[in-house]
Order: sequence, then structure tokens, then C-alpha cells
Amino acid sequence: MGILEGKNILVTGVLTDASIGFHVARVAQEQGARVALTAYPRPTLTARTAKRLPSGPDDVPPVIELDVTNAEQLDALAGNLADAGFDRLDGVVHSIGFAPQTALGGNFLDTPWEDVAVAVHSSAYSLKSLTMACLPLMKDGGSVVGLDFDATKAWPVYDWMGVAKAGLESTCRYLAKYLGPQNVRVNLVAAGPLGTMAAKSIPGFQTMTDLWPRTAPLGWDIKDSEPTAKAIVALLSDWFPATTGEILHVDGGLHAVGAPPA
Repeated sequence: MGILEGKNILVTGVLTDASIGFHVARVAQEQGARVALTAYPRPTLTARTAKRLPSGPDDVPPVIELDVTNAEQLDALAGNLADAGFDRLDGVVHSIGFAPQTALGGNFLDTPWEDVAVAVHSSAYSLKSLTMACLPLMKDGGSVVGLDFDATKAWPVYDWMGVAKAGLESTCRYLAKYLGPQNVRVNLVAAGPLGTMAAKSIPGFQTMTDLWPRTAPLGWDIKDSEPTAKAIVALLSDWFPATTGEILHVDGGLHAVGAPPA
């Protein structure tokens, strides 16, 4: 019996099988969960990718279109999930982040507020938006887990996305404070850099991928999302019943040591 046996889990951010969300959904299914997915901006691509999950092409998880900055789609999410057979949620995975190119790659001093606002809305405020949209289906409590990137440092090229991740971390703590009485846990997994489509779109991303393997005490493989997925699934399970507002680092230990100049 897996650690998510009998649980209903919503996973966001699945685009291709390189997406971290895909590996979370895969491990969650392997651990006994029923999984639903949200998709944006290409639901047909997500639906094709879903066929590669362990449930197979004949038992594809429901895919619901969701732009987390769209209030109407957020309002409709609980009903859409119920219509798809998910009238209860035990866990939610926030694997969403976006920043315009002008907010990345060394443009920090020149990024206009409008683009910063997009990054903060999509990458930080959306944790609150998604959680509240799912809350009606979490009447017995549950676990919300978001994907983070250590915001205690100013990383090369990450710029305003780093600021947005700092906002994500603070949002996690406040959600933990306010939702704890409803037995809803909210935690983050701060992963090292992984070779997703989103990460590869960051100008100068190779700066960080070169740094990590030679600095992390345990080493780091940017092609291996398994450790991150397993950590997220563990936090979704009942094995962390008294843990909330936490940031769990899955980065080969780099956060604990001094990194050389990039």
C-alpha cells in the first residue's frame, strides 16, 4: 500500500513529461493516489502528456484548464473537479511560476512594474488563489505543497523571479497560519535547478546548472526530478501531520554550504 492510498490529489503545472508536475503526478499515482491535473496554456498538450502517466492511455486523469490569474476559472475550479469525480481533495500541488523575459537574465534594474506584477501574481499570489479555490473540497483538511527556489539569496539571472519566490515563501507561512485551524497544511519544496521547459527559457540559466553539480555536497543532476517529486509526495502524505509553513530543501545540500562566485 502506497503512502497516498485512497487520496485525491490535484497537480498543476504539467505541460510535458519534463515538467516537475508530471513526475509528481507519476509518483503520486505509484503511491496509490487518484490524480487530477490542471493545464495552462495548452490543455491539449497536457492531455497528451497525461497518457504517459502510470494509469495509462485508457485511464487518463481529468485535465481542467486553469489560468491561476483568471478569477472566473478559479471560481469554477471546485465545480469542475466535482464534475470530474473529485468531490474531495486531500492534496494540492502548486507547480506554477512565470515571469516575462524582461524580468529575468540580468534586467533587474530595468524591469517595469507591469512585468514585475505579472511575475508576482503568477508565481506568488497564485499560491493563495489556488489554495482558496480548492478549499471547499478540503473539508476534512489536507496538504498544499508548492514548488520553490531558495529565495534567501540573490541568484544570477533569476532577478524578479527570485523576488516572486520570496513572496511565495511568505505566502506559504501566512496560509499555514490562517488555514491551520482547518487542518490544512501548507509547505514548500525548494528544489535545485531542473531542466524543465520553463527553466530553460530563463536567459543565462546555464550559470546555475553549472554551479550546482560542482557545489552541492550530494551532487546534483538537473535531469532528475525524482528526488523533488518524492519530497512533494511525502509532504502530501500523512507522514508529516504536524508540519506546516515549512520549506524543505531538495537541492543536494547546496543551501547549507557556501557557494563559489558564479
